[in-house]
Amino acid sequence: MTEPVLKHNRTRIEPAGQAEQITPLVRRMVAPNGSPFTYTGTCTYIVGKDKVAIIDPGPDNEAHVQALLRAVAGQSVDHIVITHTHKDHSPASRALQQATGAKIVGCAAFVPAKDRPRGGLDSSHDTDYTPDEEMFDGDALHGAGFTLQAIATPGHASNHLAFALREENTVFSGDHVMAWSTSIVAPPDGSMQDYMRSLDKLLVREDSLYWPGHGDAVEEPQAYVNGLVHHRKLREAAIRQRIEAGDSDIATMVANIYVGYDDKLQRAAALSVLAHLEDMVERGVVATDGPATLASAYRIS
Repeated sequence: MTEPVLKHNRTRIEPAGQAEQITPLVRRMVAPNGSPFTYTGTCTYIVGKDKVAIIDPGPDNEAHVQALLRAVAGQSVDHIVITHTHKDHSPASRALQQATGAKIVGCAAFVPAKDRPRGGLDSSHDTDYTPDEEMFDGDALHGAGFTLQAIATPGHASNHLAFALREENTVFSGDHVMAWSTSIVAPPDGSMQDYMRSLDKLLVREDSLYWPGHGDAVEEPQAYVNGLVHHRKLREAAIRQRIEAGDSDIATMVANIYVGYDDKLQRAAALSVLAHLEDMVERGVVATDGPATLASAYRIS
């Protein structure tokens, strides 16, 4: 049996400040916030024709908000839909709501884990976000000529939702599945167990295409998600091998596993290893004294 191959689509989508018609029902505009974590910027989607919904309006960037308002001039913005509350996705919802009167709907407000210390990407959450209407797994937003159905996909963020566009058999996958890169899963809010379960949930669907929160489309999504699952299993195997070889701390594991990795992403790599180790400790694959943390010492169970 051929192993799934993870083939990234790194077509560069530049922040052009104008909406690009990518399907009959969908336009895309990229925010000017490119970085090693956001690729060329956050993808904002305008769904519908005369009455529209805007998915993930992006960071608190006035130029981007004004560009969005120009793109929907003469149209009614009924809903602003949020996949998750990282600061590159939700903050512009408030300025957009003030300008349009649209309802903010979608993911729940961010609530930090009570049983774990703050850290990881918790500081990247938009703590001022409060939806007018929270959506749950399976909930549907009925627009003018389109339907968006929520798919609970925690993992990258505990409150992450994807949204299926029924009329085009596609999914707005947020940061859960992206073509340009694997998603960051960073404790305490990020959970590898949740992330893997969410991938499994997508595998049983028959969507034709994903529109992600960064980068271009995820084509052949079932094959790509299979590749993501395989990639994470290989990463777990590499971590186990490093522990068997004598690496007991995350810093040493990262140095040996992520050879040649961009220095700017070393912290993210350490948090990714921690996410795997949390899962492996819970499943009894490895052990540590006390809770799994960046400073813990790990050993094979």
